[in-house]
Amino acid sequence: MGAMVEFAANGRTTGGYLATPASGAGPGVVVIQEWWGLVPHVKDVADRFAGEGFVALAPDLYHGRSTTSPDEAGKLMMALEIDRAERDLRGAIDFLLARDDVAGTRVGTVGFCMGGQLSLFAACANAAVGACVDFYGIHPNVAPDLAGLEAPVLGFFAERDGFVTPEAARKLEADLRAAGKEVDITIFDGADHAFFNDSRPDVYHAGYAAECWTRMVAFYRRHLA
Repeated sequence: MGAMVEFAANGRTTGGYLATPASGAGPGVVVIQEWWGLVPHVKDVADRFAGEGFVALAPDLYHGRSTTSPDEAGKLMMALEIDRAERDLRGAIDFLLARDDVAGTRVGTVGFCMGGQLSLFAACANAAVGACVDFYGIHPNVAPDLAGLEAPVLGFFAERDGFVTPEAARKLEADLRAAGKEVDITIFDGADHAFFNDSRPDVYHAGYAAECWTRMVAFYRRHLA
């Protein structure tokens, strides 16, 4: 359903995985990787969005690198240049909005783990983001400027998450509400970090993942129509 493409960003080109719907057109969504890189799971999520009628682009923020090692993933995440990543995400947004098959004037962002925090970061930095989804987002070097956020936020977090604790999720929700932003955060009982990732049977929760998918798709259809 999808294929690798290149788009302009940072005064050069950046790669990404683009999945388009059989219907021929639909709202645009930027799918942002976990700390592993642009791995098959992320591409599968983009394909699933295309199956729901969206044009989905997953930018390769590591520029060709990926891993299955947690130690290496941590190193890649910490080595990520945040300013460059933001420009890559801005390029991905602009690329989608310039396409004839992308409907509307705003796109959605969604990310997982590291990508969840970058999803919120991109939404705060780009008025062209019309809906933001954050799955258990974390990155110690990413501090979204909530004052710039115009998009509503849908957040999914886990009760047993040792990286992004329920307290951290509730603080994010409180900070967003204090800033006057629209936010809906759910903390799933008994779930662990990365519960949406069906390539990780040690933490995957099929029921919660299905609920998140249904709510996320409806959220995008409501705000990106």
